Amino acid sequence: MNIIISGKQMDLTDGIKNAIEEKLGRLDFYLHPATDVKVTVSAKKSRQKVEVTIIPISGPIIRAEDIEENLYAAIDVVYDKLNKQLRKYKKRLQDRHQSNESIRFDAIEDIEESDYSLNEDNLDIVIERTKRFGVKPMSPEEAVLQMDLSEHDFYMFKNSNSDGISIVYRRKNGGYGLIESE
Repeated sequence: MNIIISGKQMDLTDGIKNAIEEKLGRLDFYLHPATDVKVTVSAKKSRQKVEVTIIPISGPIIRAEDIEENLYAAIDVVYDKLNKQLRKYKKRLQDRHQSNESIRFDAIEDIEESDYSLNEDNLDIVIERTKRFGVKPMSPEEAVLQMDLSEHDFYMFKNSNSDGISIVYRRKNGGYGLIESE
């Protein structure tokens, strides 16, 4: 497992890096040795934020983040979230009798955070962040699994049933919805 640690608006001490590597190293049990784990630590006033993205060779991208007053507490919470997600994913694969080779996702490519503004008829819309990623053919059920593991409320994918672009989303009642393009 290759852990890449970076800091935003703060200097990372060896103690912080060691704590992150030690804690996330425990997830090695679930991950292939060539898996990239990207960790971003940032600080704003008294809030410490830890973001971790696990990008496996094959299988879904897994992401967790937490904000705490204590950086080490945030590391612990993120570790717990990732551990729970990885156990859940492993159990689902075992229940479905699938290997993780059947689900492949490209890494999400972050574009520099820029403000794209549209100013028409006193309408001021600011797009704060843009992400680009390759869409792989998959079933809506696999897309829901990916969405759950990424902790997002929606997920866009190429629907293998209809060959169109679709979106699954989490409904307020706890269920899931599917939007299909025509």
